[in-house]
Amino acid sequence: MTAAAGAYAPAPPRRPRRTPRRGGGRELFLLMLPALVPVLVFSVGPLLYGIFLAFTDARSGRNAETSFVGLANFGDLLTDGDFWTSFRIGMIWGISVTVLQFLASLGLALLLDRDLRLRGLARVLALVPWAMPPVVIGLMWRLVYHPNAGILNAVLRDVGLLGHNVDWLNDFAIALPAVIVVGVWTGMPQTTVVLLAGLQNVPRELYEAGQVDGAGTWRRFWNITLPQLRPVIVAITSLDFVWNINQFGLVYVLTQGGPGGRTRLPMLFAYEEAFRFGFFGYASTLGVAIVIVVLAVLGLYLWRQMREAN
Repeated sequence: MTAAAGAYAPAPPRRPRRTPRRGGGRELFLLMLPALVPVLVFSVGPLLYGIFLAFTDARSGRNAETSFVGLANFGDLLTDGDFWTSFRIGMIWGISVTVLQFLASLGLALLLDRDLRLRGLARVLALVPWAMPPVVIGLMWRLVYHPNAGILNAVLRDVGLLGHNVDWLNDFAIALPAVIVVGVWTGMPQTTVVLLAGLQNVPRELYEAGQVDGAGTWRRFWNITLPQLRPVIVAITSLDFVWNINQFGLVYVLTQGGPGGRTRLPMLFAYEEAFRFGFFGYASTLGVAIVIVVLAVLGLYLWRQMREAN
């Protein structure tokens, strides 16, 4: 009787199926609208307007008429020796700062990943440049590099490496390397933080297994640490290169592109064309060209890294 009752017991009521509400996409769009409006107004809008200006002869002046010139600005750009000089300096700057920044940050991240007594304090101090505005950093390093009152000349004289004061930021031969040092120091914190986070995510069992197999420190670093950090390295070096090649404020405060254009990065060149000479159309062309070149270089770099990874 019990078995029969169980066999003919009514099935439990089925939960009603929830039908998707119509208009969900519209509600989501309305919720995102307060965040999208500033992006569209302050980012996408100026970007599209800059691209439009690149195809015009826009100049400063109330009575200046703007007309569409097509690709004429790009043709002038290809034959502009000043642009190619600035572009060469920008590539030297961007690649040098990115590579040196990565190497210095990797060493610092490896040090901060160890069990040090004051590791917490060291990590906080490593972030100090990150908290400083570029203008403050530029003014501080101008004092460091000052030929007469700068601490760098004083220290080098005291240790016997210099017999006279050096004007670091006005010497044609060493101005760009001096500015590169500042760029490396400025960008190290964020690169260090990202690499340190990647190091802490590497499984410790891999190091223990390598140590059991007799692998030394260098082999564990080369065969375990670097392969595990590869995605992080590709991401952070790509972002650093884009940031460095578009640098403006730091170098402008340090040298304003001098001496003699030795530190005139592409963004400084575009700034001078726009706000010193009033050629807004040509300056916009410079910006568009730099974006295209950076995307091409970055795409080639990422393609090679993905190909090697596969």
